[in-house]
Amino acid sequence: MKFNIRKLAFSDYDELLVPWWKDWRWDAPPRDFLPDNGESGMIVLDGIIPVCAGFVYITNSKASWVDWIISNKKYTDKTKRPVALNMLIESLTNVCKANGSKYVYALIKHKSLINLYQQQGYILADQYNQEMIKTI
Repeated sequence: MKFNIRKLAFSDYDELLVPWWKDWRWDAPPRDFLPDNGESGMIVLDGIIPVCAGFVYITNSKASWVDWIISNKKYTDKTKRPVALNMLIESLTNVCKANGSKYVYALIKHKSLINLYQQQGYILADQYNQEMIKTI
């Protein structure tokens, strides 16, 4: 199993990610809500087939935030999908480490994704009750 990983490109948001969020029946976050206008993240490919992507927010503290993990719903290989997601989480975590972060925060709701994060050494913190965002 050979995957490739690359930095997200500007065009990935409209061409890949927004359709993936729609396929999963999720609202896509606005481009300007994402770090570096949607380019501060990674995408994993199986050959030329995009499999999954995610983002890294680098902060002005020793903490970074890994979030907005999304996958290609049409990619149905159940043995390769978790391998690709693990590669993505590991790569995003390494980006945080390379930028001087000591802590990596992730906000996750889906049990299968929680399990993958735990395989990467993440631990469960307090559970939140409600996600809140305000546009100002």
